[in-house]
Amino acid sequence: MAEEQVKKQENTEFEKTYIDENIQSDKDGRFKSFLKKFLKRKTAVAGLIIIFLLVIIAIIGPYVTPYDYTEYDYANTLAGPSAKHWFGTDNYGRDILSRMLVGTRLTLGVALSSVVVGAALGSILGLVAGYYGGIIEMLVMRSSDVLFSFPDILLAIAIVAILGPGIINVFIAVMVFTVPSFARIMRSSTLAVKNSLYVEVAQSLGCNDFRLLFVHIFPGTIQSLIVNFTMRIGSAIMAAASLSFLGFGANVSEPEWGAMLSQGRSYLGIASHMVYFPGLIIFITVLAFNLFGDGLRDTLDPKIK
Repeated sequence: MAEEQVKKQENTEFEKTYIDENIQSDKDGRFKSFLKKFLKRKTAVAGLIIIFLLVIIAIIGPYVTPYDYTEYDYANTLAGPSAKHWFGTDNYGRDILSRMLVGTRLTLGVALSSVVVGAALGSILGLVAGYYGGIIEMLVMRSSDVLFSFPDILLAIAIVAILGPGIINVFIAVMVFTVPSFARIMRSSTLAVKNSLYVEVAQSLGCNDFRLLFVHIFPGTIQSLIVNFTMRIGSAIMAAASLSFLGFGANVSEPEWGAMLSQGRSYLGIASHMVYFPGLIIFITVLAFNLFGDGLRDTLDPKIK
């Protein structure tokens, strides 16, 4: 018994001092390698910095506005940019900068939440389709093909036309056209991972399907999931803003960037700043997510050094 306890203690110490340390050093080495490759891509770093700033604005924006975004000032309607109102005022005299700061949370919130839900649903469908195959795979893929046959914005307009205008229905519309993209990518990644040696070992040890899918297969697909996620956020922001611009999304009284564009188009000839600033921030935001997504994809691709 004493010898067995000594051997057990020696094995435990070996695991702690050698195996765990090597695993940790391997993780640290991979992270440092990833960070080094990513920092070489200046445009991706710039995109990440802009995204970071936008997230901060979304959190603190409503608390740092120079004016109440709902305050009417009929003495300063359609005023251009000035030291008092940096981005000018709208047709009701409301400060555009204050409205854009508050609207950051609404615009990013709708886009991010719709992509998160769509990614979750699409990932589950793709995992199940790739793992089980057969009739399940056929149903998921053919349904995705049907949705892919429509341009994203047209599909979103059709869904909102059926459900009715409103920010909640915009969320549903963007979420629906996000699902097939993740389903297709996750299905391909699952097919590539499920025949790996470590998955076969887990199967031979008697792991159930749920554990195989979400513990052994899913981690091997995260790389593709993350890249697609970052790329889809830009598309979601454009779609949500477009729907609001067309009158299907947020009400024109709300400080949503697309709704502000829609309101400003009536005054384009006499107060063009009402369109320029919301349009510019939409452009910068979508560009930042696309640059970050491209850089992340290139960094995670082992073929690119």
